[in-house]
Amino acid sequence: MSASDPLPWRKLKSEPGPELMVARARFDTLQNPRTDEALRRLVLETPDWVNVVAFTPGRKLVFVRQYRFGRGHVTTEIPGGVVDPGEDPLEAAQRELQEETGFTSQRWSPLGAVEPNPAFQTNLCHHFLAEDAVQTHGLKLDAGEDIRVALLSEDEVLRGLREKAIRHCLVISALSRVLDLRFR
Repeated sequence: MSASDPLPWRKLKSEPGPELMVARARFDTLQNPRTDEALRRLVLETPDWVNVVAFTPGRKLVFVRQYRFGRGHVTTEIPGGVVDPGEDPLEAAQRELQEETGFTSQRWSPLGAVEPNPAFQTNLCHHFLAEDAVQTHGLKLDAGEDIRVALLSEDEVLRGLREKAIRHCLVISALSRVLDLRFR
C-alpha cells in the first residue's frame, strides 16, 4: 500500500435486503472520501466457495460437465461448491470432490484463495490441489445438480481453454496455479 492509494469509504448505514438462494443481500450507504457524496450500494453476503484441481494417478484432470442457469448452457468446470457454515475450506473441498465426482484423494495442497467479485460480494474462493485422486464412491448430487464426470488430459484442458469450452474464471484461476495456461 502507498500514500497514493484510495482511502476507505466510511459506512454511514447498512440495511438488510432480501434473502436470496445463494446469498443475502445488504444495502450499505457509504461516503465517498473524494467527493463526500453518500452512495447506496448492493453487497451480497455470500458464503466462501472451494474449487478443486484434481489429478488422477495417470495425470488426467477430473472435470465436471453441468448445466449452468445463469449462462443457460452446459459448462466444463473443475469440481467445487459452497463451504457450509462452520466447515473448514479443505473439508469442503474434499466433500465437494467426492459428492460431485466420486473421487477422493489422500494428497491435498492449498493453492490460495481469490476474491470472486469484491465489487459486491463478501466471499473468497479457496483453490485446492488433489493429487492421485481415485474414484471410490458414487456421485451424491443435490436436487439442483445433474453432473457428468470427464477425465481430461492437460492437452485437452489447454485445447478447451483455447476453444473457449472452458471459460469459468474461477476454474481458470485455479488451473493457473498448477498449469502453464499460456497459449502456445
